[in-house]
Amino acid sequence: MGKKVIFLDIDGTLTEPGHNEPPASALEAVKKAREAGNYVFLCSGRNYAMLSPLLKYGFDGVVASAGGYIVCGEQVIFDCPMTEEQKNRVMEVMKENNIIRTIECMDGAYADEGFRKLVQEQYGESRSSEFLRWREQVEKNLRIFPMERYQDQPAYKFSLLSPSMKNLDRAKEELENDFLFCIQDESQGLVNCELINRKFNKGTGVERVCRYLNIPVSDSVGFGDSMNDKEMMETAGLSICMGNGSQAVKELADEICPPVTEDGIWKAFQKHHLM
Repeated sequence: MGKKVIFLDIDGTLTEPGHNEPPASALEAVKKAREAGNYVFLCSGRNYAMLSPLLKYGFDGVVASAGGYIVCGEQVIFDCPMTEEQKNRVMEVMKENNIIRTIECMDGAYADEGFRKLVQEQYGESRSSEFLRWREQVEKNLRIFPMERYQDQPAYKFSLLSPSMKNLDRAKEELENDFLFCIQDESQGLVNCELINRKFNKGTGVERVCRYLNIPVSDSVGFGDSMNDKEMMETAGLSICMGNGSQAVKELADEICPPVTEDGIWKAFQKHHLM
């Protein structure tokens, strides 16, 4: 069997949302898969700073910021922050529509006033792994800073909290030519959304890594659970959704494995002879 390239989402897939400690079974699966000659990459909506605590466990690279920043080994093979014009336009449009902005950079995230309060108020209401990830990051004070500390670092994507879908739709009308609006969750009227540059996504991240490694995309395996995994699921040769994933992603995937808390990664790696 030829080498496989395995792409693992983090929140809700490799770990419980917002956590940085994968189950022991998942770590053992990753270790054995690499020992068998396969490549294992993190493939996350997290910015590089927020996923970096996981690098100590041993991976062949990362697809960070939903495909906007890619590292293979020690080599950065793709780095695509927004232009200043794009970033400033997003900031302006979101402010006009009363949408709370979190701007994601290499060193962390910078959030509007009110972000922390809203995330904590929604505790227990949301089932989205992305929203739960933000709640955990907020509660642990992990690389989320007030907007006033932002100093024009390159921005890769935005995470948004909108008071209604109507507000988000108004923003979408002005920005959708350049950006994909990835709706993660709507709870009690509050809409959680990721704004992703149309120049990349997790699917193009899979393609770029495979091209760099000279391995066919058909020999890639993608694991995910939420809507920012959609393009990865559509691109990977084999797509697997976690049992705790959203129904929409389950319908996209080739198959479903047990949840992250029930050794799903280990069981799927074993089933597909990845280790």
